[in-house]
Order: sequence, then C-alpha cells, then structure tokens
Amino acid sequence: MSDKLNIIILAAGKGTRMKSKKLKVLHPLAGATIIDHILQTSQQLSPQKTIMVYGHQGQQLKSHLNHENIQWVEQINPQGTGHAVKVAMPYVDIDAKVLVLVGDAPLIKATDLKKLLKYSCALITAQVQNPFGYGRIIKNTEGLVEAIIEEKDATQSQKQVKEINSGIIMAEAKNLNKWLAQINTNNAQGELYLTDVPAIAHADGHSFNTVQVSDSNSIKGINDRVQLAQCETIMQVELTKQLMIQGVHMSDPSTIHIRGKVDCGQDISIDVGVILEGNNKIADNVSIGAYCIIKNCTLGKGTRIAAHSMLEDVITQGDCDIGPYARLRPGTIIGTKAKVGNFVETKKTTIGYNSKASHLTYLGDCEIGDNVNIGAGTITCNYDGVNKFKTIIEDDVFIGSDSQLIAPVTVKKGATIGAGTTLSKDAEAGQLTLSRAPQKTIKGWKKPQ
Repeated sequence: MSDKLNIIILAAGKGTRMKSKKLKVLHPLAGATIIDHILQTSQQLSPQKTIMVYGHQGQQLKSHLNHENIQWVEQINPQGTGHAVKVAMPYVDIDAKVLVLVGDAPLIKATDLKKLLKYSCALITAQVQNPFGYGRIIKNTEGLVEAIIEEKDATQSQKQVKEINSGIIMAEAKNLNKWLAQINTNNAQGELYLTDVPAIAHADGHSFNTVQVSDSNSIKGINDRVQLAQCETIMQVELTKQLMIQGVHMSDPSTIHIRGKVDCGQDISIDVGVILEGNNKIADNVSIGAYCIIKNCTLGKGTRIAAHSMLEDVITQGDCDIGPYARLRPGTIIGTKAKVGNFVETKKTTIGYNSKASHLTYLGDCEIGDNVNIGAGTITCNYDGVNKFKTIIEDDVFIGSDSQLIAPVTVKKGATIGAGTTLSKDAEAGQLTLSRAPQKTIKGWKKPQ
C-alpha cells in the first residue's frame, strides 16, 4: 500500500440553516473558524496534497485560506457528496490514498484519522444510543462493511443498529475512482451519494474496515447555530481539561473560554468568566481574576491580574499587580514589582521596576523608569490631533495627582511634579516643578439665590 496521502475536504455546502451571509465553514469556533480546525487536524497527517472542494460563496473561503497550500476545485451544479468527490478526483495522485473529510465536522481527532491509514479502505464510525436520522453501518459476519443504509431506507432490524456513519472515508485512489464511476442517482434526492461507495466496494471484493471513535461527539457536524454552540461547548470542555491537566487551577472551568492557544506553566489560577484569546504564554504562579480578557499576552512568573481587567499584546516581567478594571493596550510592558491599578489605561507604554500608577490614569506612548509614582488623574497628552508624541519619565520621579504631561516631554530623574500641573516643558532632575494659578478667596461673595 502507498504511503502517499491526499486529503479532499468537502466545503461546497450552502449552509442555509445558518441564516447568514457568511459561509458556514467560516463561522467562529474556539478562536478560529470551522474550516481552520479541519485544516489544522488534517495537517497533522502530513498529506502530500490537500484539495478543497468549494461552491456557494467560494470566494469567501479562498480569501480566508489564501495563505494555505491548497488545490482548489469548484463544484459547479452540486449533485451530492459523491459528485463533490468525483470533481476532485482528477487532481488526486493516482498512487495515493485518498482521505475524504467533511468541512463542517471540526471535532474529529487526528489520532482517529491516522488509524484509517493502516487499511486499504476504511471509514470512521461511532456508536450512539440514539441513531435516529443517521446512516447505519451494516456489517458482515467478519465485521466488514456491506453497506451504509440511510434512515428512510432501513428495515426495522437495520434501524436497531447503533453504529452510524460519519461521512469520513479513506480509500486508494485507483479503487475510489472505479467505485465512484458506479454510483447513480437512483434515490429520493436524485443525487450521487458517497455513502453508496462501501456497498459497491463490497461487491467488488474490497470491503471497507471501520475505525470507531471513542467519543461520538468527535463526528458531530454543524448545520445551524444551535449545533455550532454545542460544538463550542464540547471543544471548551476539552480545552479547559487540557489546561487543568497541565497544572492550571480553574474555579469554574465551564465559565472559561479559550479562543486560541495557551502555553502555560504550573500553579496558575484562573477565576470565573475569563476569556483567553489569540496566543497567550502564561508562566508559573500567575493569577487571573474574574471576568478578565487576556489576548496575545506574555505573562511573567507571579503576575497578578485582578478582576475585570483587559490586556491585549501585553508583556509582564513577573511579580506585578494589574487591576481591577485596568485596560492595558498593545505595546505595554510591565516591570517586576510594578502596579497598574483600577481604571488605568496604557498604550505603547513601558513601566519600570517598582513603579506605580494606582488609579484613574492614562499613559500612552511613554517610557516610565524605576521607582516612579504616578498620581491619580494623570494624563500623558500624546496626541495633537494628527501625530503621536512620546513622554519619558526617568527613575525616582513623583507625579502629583491630576497632572497633564504634554508630549513630547521628559521628566528627569528624581523630579517631583506638583499636583494639578500642566507640564509642557522638560522637568529638571531632582527639582519640584509645578504650574498652578494662585489660590485666592473672594471676600463678601454670596451664593446665588
């Protein structure tokens, strides 16, 4: 048998039950699209060729996957799954094994697909308690497939069979071509069904083997938004389970959502309602409070993030405190022993060792040194309506509350900025700088009546 593998992915369905202008296989699932999950799984099998059969709204699919090495085949005037595979077969290597995947079943595992490859022809099945509506796998006494019988065509005894078809099959190209040539449209839909192939193969003396998945959820297809949500739940259970096995404590894993990849250490604590999005790297002893959103971040050892904080493209160097209610935007770097408190927003800002911005502050486009204290209400005025400018705050600086630092400006080492100051020029090192109107009391003034 050949070791060469070609994979055909069937993604030409209209997906009308999604009630969407977006192609069905492009709907989001755990931080990627349905078709992304199929591709990622298929790539684990190292195929020599991947052929994508597209149709309705196909340009959406081609645009989404334009970076992938894919052979595109359009299914014009679709006539069923058998027809979809037939239009793809001219692009298949004749000496290859051909694995046919359905584009709307994203939970299938590569470990199960690899088991198919030891046979000359085989298909994925599942054992379910309630097989109603599914094609039944009819076997001979040797356990080989004689036919797949659809619900409407099954006899009473055949309906008792609990082993069902997944739609995923594998066969050698030369045989699959021969069997596909023999399928016909003698059915209620007048279509060419791929499910007719096993019976034709059996009659030809090449009975299909079966690989039965351990979890029937892994063959679950998506036809509407209800099934999409069900698959999301199934996938989230698996993703959170993997993190807990690696040493992550979750207060309530059913409330955690993982929408991407997480590279994690040990003794990490994640409270309820947390969303981990994109690619996150989380070191040992990190704690993430309730209802935080963490996107594309690298969190150093011992980072503590309090509830309701949002971090995107942030690097923490470890042993620091963030939040609650902090928003750290892309380009933020937080040093050790630093603190970014409640209702503080940062953007393209580096905060050094043991520096603090405890509350009600905006820090944009600035470099903050070590041992700096930023008072409440401080704003770096970095934008003049056209251009962005930088604020530099050197080590050991104290910024009084309600100060505005109008960039470009530098606050030099050891300087103190008095509360309420509007700073438009550099502040001298080690000196007190303030701008403040003189306080006065108006004698004899009376409140309006």
